[in-house]
Amino acid sequence: MAALPLQEKGSRTKRGKGTKWMVVVDVEDIPLGSTVTSTSPEEVNLLHSLLDATYKNTKIQNLVYDKAVNSAPLCYGLARRKIDLICPHRKNRK
Repeated sequence: MAALPLQEKGSRTKRGKGTKWMVVVDVEDIPLGSTVTSTSPEEVNLLHSLLDATYKNTKIQNLVYDKAVNSAPLCYGLARRKIDLICPHRKNRK
């Protein structure tokens, strides 16, 4: 299941206006849940609220994402939820 951020009009940022629409989909691209927020917060900080917004009977086992969210605190948080994060490693990650 992958989270896909999309941009739309909305809040002010240094680059203009925008909102962030994050969606969790299954392997067949069927939406399981979504959130809409300001573009200001980083995606890594919004990921847990996105997972909380998924349908209650959904069991997410793997999360496929880009390397922007690859961090140790997020990996530990997802591990507590029994979710494996699948993403490329960042160059500065140890």
